Amino acid sequence: MTDTTSSSGADGGDALVTAFNAVGADYLFCSSGSEWAPVWESLARRHRDGLPCPRYLDLTHETVAVGMATGYGLVSRRPQGVLLHAAPGLLQGSMAVHGALLAGVPMVVSSSESTTYGDGPGQDPGGQWYRNLSIVGGPHGVATPFTKWSTEAASVHTLPTMVTRAAELAWRAPAGPAYLNVPLEILLEEWDGREAKPLVPPGSTHSSPEEVDPVAQLIREARNPVIVTETAGREAGGFEALVAFAEAWNIPVVEPDSAVCGNFPRTHPLHAGSDVGPWMDEADLILLVNCRAPFYPPSRRPSKAQVVVIDEVPQRPHVVYQVLFADKYLEGNVANTLRQLAKRAKDLDEAAVAVRRTAQDERHAAEQAAVAEAETRARAQQRTEGVDPVLVAATLRELLDGTDGIVVDETITHSRVVKRHLRTADPDSYFYVQGGLGQGIAVALGVKLAARERPVVLTIGDGAFTYNPVVPSYDASKAYELPLLIVVFNNRVYKSMNLNHRRFYPDGAAAETGEWLGTDLHRLPRLAQFAEPFGMHTETVDTSQALRPALERALKAVAEGTTAVVDVLVTR
Repeated sequence: MTDTTSSSGADGGDALVTAFNAVGADYLFCSSGSEWAPVWESLARRHRDGLPCPRYLDLTHETVAVGMATGYGLVSRRPQGVLLHAAPGLLQGSMAVHGALLAGVPMVVSSSESTTYGDGPGQDPGGQWYRNLSIVGGPHGVATPFTKWSTEAASVHTLPTMVTRAAELAWRAPAGPAYLNVPLEILLEEWDGREAKPLVPPGSTHSSPEEVDPVAQLIREARNPVIVTETAGREAGGFEALVAFAEAWNIPVVEPDSAVCGNFPRTHPLHAGSDVGPWMDEADLILLVNCRAPFYPPSRRPSKAQVVVIDEVPQRPHVVYQVLFADKYLEGNVANTLRQLAKRAKDLDEAAVAVRRTAQDERHAAEQAAVAEAETRARAQQRTEGVDPVLVAATLRELLDGTDGIVVDETITHSRVVKRHLRTADPDSYFYVQGGLGQGIAVALGVKLAARERPVVLTIGDGAFTYNPVVPSYDASKAYELPLLIVVFNNRVYKSMNLNHRRFYPDGAAAETGEWLGTDLHRLPRLAQFAEPFGMHTETVDTSQALRPALERALKAVAEGTTAVVDVLVTR
């Protein structure tokens, strides 16, 4: 989308649509507000006249708009447009915008305000701005803490290039949302047709051979190296480059619990699980590949290992407190750096490689046996009520095998079970929702929008489900034909909150009396029922015997184009 033709009588709405078209936005994700009438008019003219423009999605909640842009960006890795309503809409969507920042998803978020409050020339913006919509300092001041860049467009003539600048900043590492406040008066102002230049993808940065060679030598000399990664798979080509790098040097790969996407095949013999703890005293070289927070607590320093950080922007500016213990940095493009290091896997000490490979084979075999044992135990349980969450994840894995499915995860207490037993093995096959509960359905919808040909499954807890804007999410799913499989791990409790209460006060009054506040969800109705008014497929599962048939029926419904919600009562 690079045609930026303007027409006579064009205004700021045309300038904004033209700019989003020039930056290559496929979609405008909009939670409607009264300021966007100029944009709607511009889109209507373009549709009438057959002119190119981004596709407009009319969404009924800010979290849905931002969350869908996040999900779409996780797969496409290109900036999209998000339109919210004034400062209140921005505040409503702020958790999801912050989630996009943590997830590293580029987008340009805009909302508006009035600058004249009816006292200036031109069309009347409406009294709502004077009475209750405007905010001191403007919404761009509000957006500053949870965006990469935030400012106001001060003129219709600079508006297109301001959008370009916002998109360019959003796309560059570390990718994330940029915010642009576009006052309503500027949207209504006549535009002279000065257009934005089409957006060019960011150039690739490279670590020099002088930087890479010493790191390759460190790896060559290491007896017990380990790779730790959180988001290597988020980078274009990063998943494949990490596999090639690990295989070339025969180095185990740990994906800690803080990993937010699939980075390495969990079925691979070099996958070393999710616990970095055993390596803290054993490893002599730790390679942190796109790993923003590898050690917890942060002061927990490796006892003898040298630490090499491989990350285009290792010091993340949005992280309040970050400790890496780095001895060396390679700050070029991650996939390129990994490919450079893989090429240098020569003159290896084969005896040392054989020793560490044997140790990893033993670890991998032990993990495979533990997974199999846990699944066997879960299948053997004969309960009158409830399903072991291990069985839910394992059954999903079996049913998704060979389908090229994508899992979006918004569980908390079951997240380790989901990762461990789904065992995803392909690029862009697993994403964990960032920044706060209540976005999972929207993020999954955005992923489905970007990958319509692939089945998309949302795994979610009952507590997280109730945080989601369920009705607007279901509306978007049906309106834009985005069928999902939503599997609810329903334990009828805010388990993580309850666990913390028990951990901090094991012998407290609540333990004595059984009064656990802030955790009980038994009063909620079964959660699949909320999908019924939308004509969606629903299943309520209370026993192990009912699980597989219910999931099979649900996946069949999804394949036929209908969102399916399976509410599974789990045992813990």
